[in-house]
Amino acid sequence: MRRAGPPQASTAPSGGSEVREATSVGASVHPRDVLLGAQAATGFLPVCDHYSGVEARMRKSLQLQAEMCEEFGACVFDVTLDCEDGAPVGGEADHAAMVVALATLASDKARVAVRVHAVDHPAFESDMATIASKLAQRLSHIMVPKVESVDDVIRAEQALIAASADALPLHVLIESPLAVHNAFDIAAHPRVQSLSFGLMDFVSAHGGAIPAEGMSSQGQFTHPLVVRAKLEIASACHAHGKVPSHCVVTEFNDAAAMTTAARHAARQLGYTRMWSIHPNQIRPILEAFAPSEGEIEDATKMIAAAQRADWAPISFEGKLHDRASYRYYWQVLERAHQTGRALPAEAQTYFQTAHS
Repeated sequence: MRRAGPPQASTAPSGGSEVREATSVGASVHPRDVLLGAQAATGFLPVCDHYSGVEARMRKSLQLQAEMCEEFGACVFDVTLDCEDGAPVGGEADHAAMVVALATLASDKARVAVRVHAVDHPAFESDMATIASKLAQRLSHIMVPKVESVDDVIRAEQALIAASADALPLHVLIESPLAVHNAFDIAAHPRVQSLSFGLMDFVSAHGGAIPAEGMSSQGQFTHPLVVRAKLEIASACHAHGKVPSHCVVTEFNDAAAMTTAARHAARQLGYTRMWSIHPNQIRPILEAFAPSEGEIEDATKMIAAAQRADWAPISFEGKLHDRASYRYYWQVLERAHQTGRALPAEAQTYFQTAHS
């Protein structure tokens, strides 16, 4: 990447707004703290959430995560070990024990999560008692499927508390029309960190009213009920400072379909994270959610200029900017870091502290 040149900032007033002279105060404050406020506590999640439910694939996923962490210098995707779809009927307890063993072996840099059974499934309580209690300090979060209301979130939270894992965040799957209706209330719960859209269950919950093509890589972006559900979930997340995670693309060998879907989710529907169900999907997701080189350079210049001005309004390349636009450009740099993009030296320093 071409290193960004010195920012072109002026201290002259623009548009009637006062623009202060730069001092040294802004340089001591991290952009995430001054620009994101309460949202900084939520943190930024990797843009890809990779699922695997079979032991051999779980091991390969954890190995791939370690290799790509070394390649990019950051953990660019989560690995979620799946109990809901992965465990054989009658073998839920053994599967949960195997998940615990694998997660315990993961490296300190790994980001590992577990999807447990739904709160009304007979295995839910034992999943939480086994997994949350033994991995409370190891997991990045617990994914709870088929959440219909805040009551389901509260039940999952109580199970975490009972397992002495009350610091673990919850991610939830929105998979029905009722859940979509309740998405804003669910997203408002402080334990919830992210909402994911469960496409397949959402379509089947309509009893044939949505055709099968609504589950395809193209149909899921054109059917009105599916698109409406995606927008409601994204809007609910952004209203409450949570992370919206886009659903799967089942055509896992179709790289073009995966790339198109990921770009649409990121650029048109407001999603900042997406599911992967095959290793071939991880890099297309990273590419689709990553900012371009030009966007990264512009953001680096803007944040440097804003920091020198102690985050007061400035005139930058003939336009007025203040904290609203600074926040946007800072989030570009966060997304670049999340996706393992090369950063100019000026921007690298932001991610070499305790905030990274």
